[in-house]
Amino acid sequence: MPKTRLTRRAILGSAAALPLAAMTGPARAAAPMLGAATTRFNRVTLGDFEVTTLLAATMPRPEPQTIFGLNVSAEEFAQVSAANNIPTDQAQFFFTPTVINTGSELVLFDTGLNPEAITGALAAAGYTPDQVDVVVITHMHGDHIGGLMGEGGVATFPNARYVTASAEYDHWAAAGNEGFDAKMRPLADKTEMIGDGASVASGITAMSAAGHTPGHTAYMIESGGKSLVIAADFANHYVWSLGYPDWEVKFDMDKAQAAATRRKVLGMLAADKIPFIGYHMPFPAVGYVETRGDGFQYVPASYQLML
Repeated sequence: MPKTRLTRRAILGSAAALPLAAMTGPARAAAPMLGAATTRFNRVTLGDFEVTTLLAATMPRPEPQTIFGLNVSAEEFAQVSAANNIPTDQAQFFFTPTVINTGSELVLFDTGLNPEAITGALAAAGYTPDQVDVVVITHMHGDHIGGLMGEGGVATFPNARYVTASAEYDHWAAAGNEGFDAKMRPLADKTEMIGDGASVASGITAMSAAGHTPGHTAYMIESGGKSLVIAADFANHYVWSLGYPDWEVKFDMDKAQAAATRRKVLGMLAADKIPFIGYHMPFPAVGYVETRGDGFQYVPASYQLML
């Protein structure tokens, strides 16, 4: 029986002989443009804990050098940005609270900009606000306490107790800040004030990381011999502040202390190879730190915390 040999010329010739309609099929309307999108949550494991990052919001911000790199030239800012394939005219901001299920308690770190955003992200992840046992506030900027209270002073998390650093609470309580007075002050009688090294729940320990704000606090999470740091805002951009820890950031209240804290925390993360969650890192906001020259480099997590 003769063998049939298919060649590129034969295939193309056969295709050319087909009617156009047979090749393309019936005409269809074009699919609508849906816009850029991402998931609302990302869940990994850490020992016996489940760790879920929640995308409470994401938005672009123009003119990022009005926020980052205040003490460097426009030329240096542009060179660093180009080397990292990011534009200099705008940046994308991410707002990422974290939920940790310890098996006995559901612990939420920070609450986003408003109740609707945080409850929507929680729902996407399979949680309801009444399931939250502990709300930990890393610091009192509006994008971290905005989800605590709704209109009319209704608490978003009706069954929760609250935890924050005493130095942070005391600063904002005396600051005459409208956001603090509306969102945090009404919860004072349910709030535990803590210091460096305090235990929030089993396996969750406070780490002072002041500079961004007076009582800014990170948290070491430990379970089953594994560790992770909830790092909040000690470094607010994966290149401009993490890669260049001495660059000044607009929102750092004590810029010198914030830079020293960045170097200290980043050095620890790099040396000990501990993953961290950064509130404003690109979602899902989980990564590692490596040293690079006089600074550091952000390395997004891949599947390490899925195993």
